[in-house]
Amino acid sequence: MSETFVCRNQSCGTPWEQSEVVIKNEGQGPLFRCPLCGARNYLEVLEDEDGKVVYEQVDGKPFL
Repeated sequence: MSETFVCRNQSCGTPWEQSEVVIKNEGQGPLFRCPLCGARNYLEVLEDEDGKVVYEQVDGKPFL
């Protein structure tokens, strides 16, 4: 199953496959920067039924 993320920058909105972005933590939790506009897009880390790590995009900035 391939996860699709969408840049939350209102003027961008470009869809990206997970394989097209770099997921990292810049001190505010997991995120990816849009390869087109550079906007931060925050993610939540979850586990599927098999214990595999999966990412789900969240609206806005996560509460830490």
